[in-house]
Amino acid sequence: MSKFTKQEIVESVPQKGFFGHPRGLFTLFFTEFWERFSYYGMRAILVFYMYYEVTNGGLGLDRTVALSIMSIYGSLVYMSGIIGGWLADRIFGTSKAVFYGGIFIMLGHLVLAIPGNITMFFISMVLIVIGTGLLKPNVSSVVGDIYSETDNRRDAGFSIFYMGINMGGFIAPLIVGSLMKTSFHLGFGVAALGMFLGLVMFVLTKKKNLGLAGTQVANPLAPGEKKKVYTTFAISAIVLAVLIAISIPLGWLTFNSFIAIVGILGFLIPAAYFVVMYRSPKTNDVERSRIIAFIPLFLASVMFWAIAEQGSTILALYADTRTNLNVMGFQISPAWFQSFNPLFIITLAPFFAWLWVRLGDRQPSIPQKFSLGLLFAGLSFIVILLPGYLGGSDALVSPLWLILSIFMVVLGELCLSPVGLSATTKLAPAAFSAQTMSLWFLSNAAAQGLNAQLVKFYSPETEMLYFGIIGGTAIALSILLYFISPLIQRYMKGVR
Repeated sequence: MSKFTKQEIVESVPQKGFFGHPRGLFTLFFTEFWERFSYYGMRAILVFYMYYEVTNGGLGLDRTVALSIMSIYGSLVYMSGIIGGWLADRIFGTSKAVFYGGIFIMLGHLVLAIPGNITMFFISMVLIVIGTGLLKPNVSSVVGDIYSETDNRRDAGFSIFYMGINMGGFIAPLIVGSLMKTSFHLGFGVAALGMFLGLVMFVLTKKKNLGLAGTQVANPLAPGEKKKVYTTFAISAIVLAVLIAISIPLGWLTFNSFIAIVGILGFLIPAAYFVVMYRSPKTNDVERSRIIAFIPLFLASVMFWAIAEQGSTILALYADTRTNLNVMGFQISPAWFQSFNPLFIITLAPFFAWLWVRLGDRQPSIPQKFSLGLLFAGLSFIVILLPGYLGGSDALVSPLWLILSIFMVVLGELCLSPVGLSATTKLAPAAFSAQTMSLWFLSNAAAQGLNAQLVKFYSPETEMLYFGIIGGTAIALSILLYFISPLIQRYMKGVR
C-alpha cells in the first residue's frame, strides 16, 4: 500500500462545503452527533438505573457503589481508547476503527435495552467500553487529518466539531430522561437507535467527503509482526480469564480492589506511553520536545475532568436528592440537568470559535487557555458549595445553583477541551498520531479513576468540605500553570 503524505491526504478532501470548512467535517460532525446522542442518553440515566430500587425499575445497588461503578466505567471507556488508537495506527486505520466501534456501542446499548439482571448490565458495559475505545479517539484524529498543519481554521473546526458532540449530548438526556419514568430499558433502546443512525451517516458520506482521511495506517505492522501480535493478544486474554476465575472465589478480586487497580492503571498507562513515545527511534528531537510540553497539559486535563465528570455522578445525585425538582408545579427529571452542559456549549462554542480566529496571533497560548479552563472548573465547585453554606445540608436548593455551577464548568471546558483536541493533533509524533489522541483521552480515564475514590468521601455532612477542597485545588493549579506557561510554550517548538 502506497504511503500518502499529510498534504496529499488534505488535498483529497474537498476543502469547502461546511460553513467554510472542509466538507469532511460534515460527515464527522453528524457521525459524532449521533454517537454522543447514544452515549450521553445512556449515561444520563445510568447512575439512577443502578441505585433506584428494583420496584422502580432499577438494579437496587447502594448509592456509593453506583457512583463508584459510574466513575470506573467512565475510566475504562477512555482507557480503552489506547487499544483503539493502537489498532488504528498499526492494523486497520482510523476510519475502520470508527465503524467497528460504532457496531460494538450499538450492541452494548441493545443489551441494556433488554430487561435483565446485573450480569446483563456488566456485559453491556464491556461492549460499550470496547466500542467507545475504538470510535472516540479515532474520529477526532480524522478531524485532524482534513486540515493542514498551518490551516488557521483548525482550532475553529475542532470547536464546530465539539459543538456537534454537544448537540447530541443536549437532546439525548431530554428524551431519554423523560423515558426513564416509563422504563429505563426503553431509554437505552433509544440510545441504541442513535448509534445506528450515526453508523448510517458515516457509511453513506465518508467516500465523497473524507477522501483519503482515515484510510491510511500510520505505522503498520510488518507481516511477520502480525502473527506475533495476534498470538500475544490471545494468550493475554486466556491468562486474564484464568486469573479472574481464580481470584474472585479466593476473594482477591473484590469491587474495592478492582477500583484501586483501575485507578492506578489510569496513571501508569499514560506514563508508560509517554516513555515509549519519547524513547522511540521513530520520534525525532522536535517531537520529543513537544512530548515534554504535552505532559503538564495532560495533568491539567486530569484535574479539569476530575471536576467536570462529576456531573454524571455527584452532581447527578445532587440533582436527584438535594435539588427542588418541582418547578412552577411541574416535576422535572433529574436527568435533564445533564442537558445544560451541552446546551451552554452549543450556545457558546461559536463565540469561542470566532474569538480564537478573531484574535489570531494575539490569542492566549495553549497552556494559558488550559489555565483558564482549570480556573473556571474550580470556581464551579465553589459555586455549588454556597447553597449548603447559606441554607444548610437538609433543605432542597434552587435548581439555579446547579445550573450556575454547570455554566462555570462549561466556560472552562471550552477553554480546554476543544483546544486540547487540536493541540494533540499538532503535538503528536507522526508515528503515534492516533495513539497520542488516545493518550489525550486517558486524562479523562485517570480523572474518573481518581473520582471512583473521591466519591466515597461525599455525603450531605461533608458536602461543603468536599466541594471546597477539590475546587480550591483546581484554582491553585490554574495559577501555577499560568505562570509556567511560557516555559511550556518553548518546549512546543513552534506550535501555538
